Amino acid sequence: MAELIDLRSDTVTKPTAEMRKAMAAAEVGDDVYGEATTIQKLETIAAEKIGKEAALFVPSGTMGNQVAAMAHLQRGEEVIVEAESHIFFYEVGGLALLSGAQTRTIPGRKGFMEPELIADAIRTHDLHFPRTGLLCLENTHNRAGGAVLTAEQTRLMAKVAQEQGIPVHLDGARIFNAAIALGTDVRELTADVDSVMFCLSKGLAAPVGSLLAGREEFINKARKVRKVLGGGLRQAGILAAAGLIALEQMVDRLAEDHAHARLLAEGLASIPGLTIDPDAYPTNILICSVAKLGISAQRFSVLLAQHGVLANPTSTTELRFVTHKDVTKKQIKTALNIINQIVKAINQF
Repeated sequence: MAELIDLRSDTVTKPTAEMRKAMAAAEVGDDVYGEATTIQKLETIAAEKIGKEAALFVPSGTMGNQVAAMAHLQRGEEVIVEAESHIFFYEVGGLALLSGAQTRTIPGRKGFMEPELIADAIRTHDLHFPRTGLLCLENTHNRAGGAVLTAEQTRLMAKVAQEQGIPVHLDGARIFNAAIALGTDVRELTADVDSVMFCLSKGLAAPVGSLLAGREEFINKARKVRKVLGGGLRQAGILAAAGLIALEQMVDRLAEDHAHARLLAEGLASIPGLTIDPDAYPTNILICSVAKLGISAQRFSVLLAQHGVLANPTSTTELRFVTHKDVTKKQIKTALNIINQIVKAINQF
């Protein structure tokens, strides 16, 4: 088989040589005892970079989102989420299991929920209703194909909740992709939310880790919640060292992933039988339909894998392709040639 071209997710990225070197040389200490200087350095830099008072290192984005929810909510409250959001769709019912919260879903358009719909979803003080305790946003939006929320869109949504005393959490797993796509400082995109989580282990290529950021009082509470979930870190400066490299060196290069995604999208659009609008995907995630081929997305992904290209089905008719630092321009062209040959073979029958 030819070389493997892995377009399933940017979570498959390998740490850079400089990350590995930094990890080997990292200063370590027990974080629970407050002795992990490398983690403390990462948290300080991350908070400044994202525009918040303080930050907390967590092993994963899902843990970061769930820690945020637990720190914001009282049990029995309700969380307003976009209907296709990661925190609702992919986090194993964590809001119910861990926070004891009910979810109220709102249909969005590329992650944007109309402020009027948010306002309508906020509960009145009726004896029968749970209290609305949190609004969750997502930028970029995974299931909307890496769609980007602008600072103004975020402000409009957050304002509705905050005027009612309801905090706003941003799942910003790929927030730096959004900032690069919009050509803006990431702090513009986080200014109007109370807390934000972002990942180091996706496009930024660190092996493990995410950051949760917000006001210092909130982060102090979140640190205790993290401990409840088994997140009392010990000599994790090894991981934080890679995270520092991720923040210092890997943000600007995300533009390359976006360029590769555009190349891939335009190539897919040119193949008869595939349906994709290249203009709909501004970052590194693409959604392509194979419905016209009369074949399921699952079957198409199997055919791709047999020829060394990996992609994930997201429905019975659609596949997701994700570009990242470990996929080159040459490999994108190779993948397009393989996909074209597979489609031609299908169309012959």
